[in-house]
Amino acid sequence: DTSLMHEDMDDADRGRSKVDALFAQFHEVLQAHNNDNETLDVVQQLAQSCGQVVEQLELEIQRGVGGNQGAQQREQSIQWLKQEINTWRLLHALYYDRLLLQSEQPADEDMQDGPMLGGSEKEVIQQLYAINAPLREYQLVVDWLEKSYDQQEQSIAALQSHDRMMAWENTLFQLENMQGAAFGRRGDICKQLDPDAPVREQQPLHALDMEDNTRLGRGIFAAIRSGHIDAALKLCKHYGQTWRAAILEGWRLHEDPNYEQSGHGLSGHEKLPIEGNPRRDVWKRCAWLLADSQKYDEFTRATAGIFCGHLGALKTLLQGSWQDLLWAYVKVQIDIRVESEIRGCCLKRYQPMPDEYWNGKMTLEQIFDELHVAKDAAVRDYAQGQLGVIQQHLILDTCGELLQHMCRWLDKELQPHQLRFMAHIVLFMRQIGRIEQTSQQQLAERIIAAYVEALIEREQPTEIAYYAAGLSNKLQVQLYSKFLAQLDQKRARELALDAALQAGLDVEQITRHTVETIRLASTPPTALGAPLAGEVSATDKRKIQSLEYLTHLMEQRGELVWQANAMMRQYLAGSKLECVRLVFAMVPADLINQLVKIFGSLDNLPVREECSLKEYLCYNVYLAGIDSFNEWTRLQQTKPQPPQQSSQKSAGQENFTERMNAEHKEQTYRSELARWEQKLKEQSKATTDALFNVLLFPEKGWLIDPFIAKPPENAAALQWDHRHLQLEKLRSICLPEVTLLLHEVLFKSGDYAGCVRLADEIADERRQLYKVYTKQKLIELLTKLADASLLLLNNKLDPWGYPITA
Repeated sequence: DTSLMHEDMDDADRGRSKVDALFAQFHEVLQAHNNDNETLDVVQQLAQSCGQVVEQLELEIQRGVGGNQGAQQREQSIQWLKQEINTWRLLHALYYDRLLLQSEQPADEDMQDGPMLGGSEKEVIQQLYAINAPLREYQLVVDWLEKSYDQQEQSIAALQSHDRMMAWENTLFQLENMQGAAFGRRGDICKQLDPDAPVREQQPLHALDMEDNTRLGRGIFAAIRSGHIDAALKLCKHYGQTWRAAILEGWRLHEDPNYEQSGHGLSGHEKLPIEGNPRRDVWKRCAWLLADSQKYDEFTRATAGIFCGHLGALKTLLQGSWQDLLWAYVKVQIDIRVESEIRGCCLKRYQPMPDEYWNGKMTLEQIFDELHVAKDAAVRDYAQGQLGVIQQHLILDTCGELLQHMCRWLDKELQPHQLRFMAHIVLFMRQIGRIEQTSQQQLAERIIAAYVEALIEREQPTEIAYYAAGLSNKLQVQLYSKFLAQLDQKRARELALDAALQAGLDVEQITRHTVETIRLASTPPTALGAPLAGEVSATDKRKIQSLEYLTHLMEQRGELVWQANAMMRQYLAGSKLECVRLVFAMVPADLINQLVKIFGSLDNLPVREECSLKEYLCYNVYLAGIDSFNEWTRLQQTKPQPPQQSSQKSAGQENFTERMNAEHKEQTYRSELARWEQKLKEQSKATTDALFNVLLFPEKGWLIDPFIAKPPENAAALQWDHRHLQLEKLRSICLPEVTLLLHEVLFKSGDYAGCVRLADEIADERRQLYKVYTKQKLIELLTKLADASLLLLNNKLDPWGYPITA
């Protein structure tokens, strides 16, 4: 059942889960090979990972998973991944040569000044390839294009259904039947059956034989296009056309090993076979003339054109594909350079090649320029598309321009897998030292950052942390904070922080930035409206829970208190007392012990931590006072009620039982009232003390920083002055409020003298509490104090509560 369920899920995602596994696989490959010497191994592993996914998708298509629609989407993924694999192969081939072979040949330039003279054609070209890095790169590009050619199988499959011989039997049959006929269509086909007859007589073969010829020509060309010349020769021999095979051998470089063996102790009778074609120059000139002639079919001309550098014949056949055209261009360039070297170094006379042949010499830049403006729209689209541009700049080794193109693509909507592909190319380039300039490093960072953003949407902490670690500190903090800010579950947050620590990210800075970002984010109006009184909104819950990030590391206790205080200031100013309580609960109860562990003792606390600790203790005292007042208010409202007297009875009707019951209720009421009064008295005392703790907070007073010699060094970043303004504002809001609460408790407890003595505390010059009052709030307080004085006067006391003396 479980396997069926998984299959159904995979149908729904159309193979996406298989492709998405590449995110984790690429990360694992990079982690497993973090040595600079293994950079090229990484590229091979990345290509293999893509190849495994392609195999899985092809298997699913064969099994019919997901039906037609599933097959189509899997096919699209396969096409993209095959192109990606091809690009990784190209990158590996080119940079294997550039990093390993070219760096091992410091004397190349000296060797190029003195080429081997007088050697055989084969020796000259072997030496040319050994010392000429650009030519080797041309050959690598050709090899890559041949290896990634995927039409060969189709062309050869079309030949498999044919009979073994292609002996033009249909033409022969028609010619035999026409002999002796009085009339017939003699002029329609050629009269002789030697290989050159159709061209010489300018008459076609029988239509079926021409079809066979075309099919064979296509198969031969496809085999050569895919780099399998031996397969092309086998095809020719297999179908009985050995003359074609002989023609295809004519391009081989000549070498006579008997010259080398002389003087090495061999007997004069032993003669070794020569290699290649001694009259290669004649063959090549004839091949050029054949490729240039309009009399032959396009496959014959193109096949000859491959070996004699005739670009026109190749372009006629290959004009619809960027890869095919690039192969044709580069193949011709290699041919011209090889031929030039042979004729410059070998000591014998050669048949001249036409001027048009030598004029075909181009640079790679010119070739790509031509592909950009090709007649065929498909070629232009590929040349200007992402894969074409990436492959072009890898071949040209122009990393700076490639980075610029990639950054321009970031402005468009890119798929996560495109970003994955681009980011890993950039990481490779950076590792091998191709990205050196500051401007290029900035472009590279933009591309990797875009990939990290794509990973953030997938919420994979280990991958996000790993790739973010390769960015500058500023981007690390910015991106990882963005990731943390979208996590809601505690377990997910812990995993994300563990991943960041393992990747070596600056967790302290990241968490601080995350909490500040969430705390300072403007709250959008919710669709459901404001929460009910006393409830905490979802936005506030999110802000408060973000403090969890600062509880992960013991070293961040100071930061935790600093951020918690900032939140409590914000909520106190907005009268959100429930939020203040929740924030307060986020700070560990043994905070002071933990700070002592970190800094050794309270005397060693830095300025910020010292001020934060006092502010935190101020909120602690304030909350204790408010909670105590709330308890006193609750007690006030739960005063026992006296038992109700029955209204329907007269003195005569009351019987003994009822009277006893009434007396019991009265007695119970009195005892409950006495307990309540005692409890209220105790609560009043506790509440008065708790509220006085706020008013008479030690040192310089409530929410006033302890004495510090000077502000912290990073005062501007901490917005130190702004904090002082906030504290002053809170004192002006909370202290008058606490005084009124205190007055209410004292007044309702009958301590009118205590009410009046509040004036002394407000007017005391040591704390100067009167400075926090506005004129209006002072009038309000004085009015309440006057009421208490009036009651004292009614009780035969003076206005301050002292007995009146004569």
